Amino acid sequence: MSETTPPPAIILVRPQLGENIGKAARAMLNFGLAEMRLVSPRDGWPNPSAGPAASGADIVLERAQIFESVADAVADCTHVYATTVRKRGVTKPVVRPDEAAQAIHATPGKSAILFGPERSGLETDDVAVAGTIVTVPINPEFGSLNLAQAVILIAYEWSKHADLVQPTLEEHDPVAPQAELDGMIAHLDGLLEAKGFYHPPERTPATKRTLRTLLTKPGWSSQEIKTLRGVLSALEGKKQRRS
Repeated sequence: MSETTPPPAIILVRPQLGENIGKAARAMLNFGLAEMRLVSPRDGWPNPSAGPAASGADIVLERAQIFESVADAVADCTHVYATTVRKRGVTKPVVRPDEAAQAIHATPGKSAILFGPERSGLETDDVAVAGTIVTVPINPEFGSLNLAQAVILIAYEWSKHADLVQPTLEEHDPVAPQAELDGMIAHLDGLLEAKGFYHPPERTPATKRTLRTLLTKPGWSSQEIKTLRGVLSALEGKKQRRS
């Protein structure tokens, strides 16, 4: 993979609904793509319906460029891919989204990916501009992807080879130390004994083991233990201090 290969431009050819443009922008930004180009959007641009549908991906819409033709939109691009289920009579290499993503990363130069109008898809003349066709393996009896779904499939495959940050467990509370867990179990055990929970006596060891097994499942955070200890204190009648 070339470290200098720029992210591809996502080109929506004659998109019809502002909502779909916004949803496509959201799909793009989720996977690290921000360059949207619009070719003759049916309802003009900017479109007030796009913003709410983008759900925060406003930067993609704000930077969107408008072109009158596909040729103009890809003029600065070295590699052009056309997404279509059908070849529409044009003889071109046909690849899957993952193959296209690998080629984009591996080949120097700017790439563009064309997506057609919601109702009809790319026309033959649009596909003719591209060097490669991208086709998603899909149910032949129901090949009906909406625009945002098509964009997210391509964007996801591209992102798998990009340096996007994966969310980690560091975002969660740290796991509680064993001493805190033992203290909570002892707290509960004392309350249950005081209430006569362990009955009959001969079942007490087995019941305690069952409770301990339940309460020592991995992953308790310190905050979770503090919360449960607060519940237990409330049950035994202790007044809780507010922090």
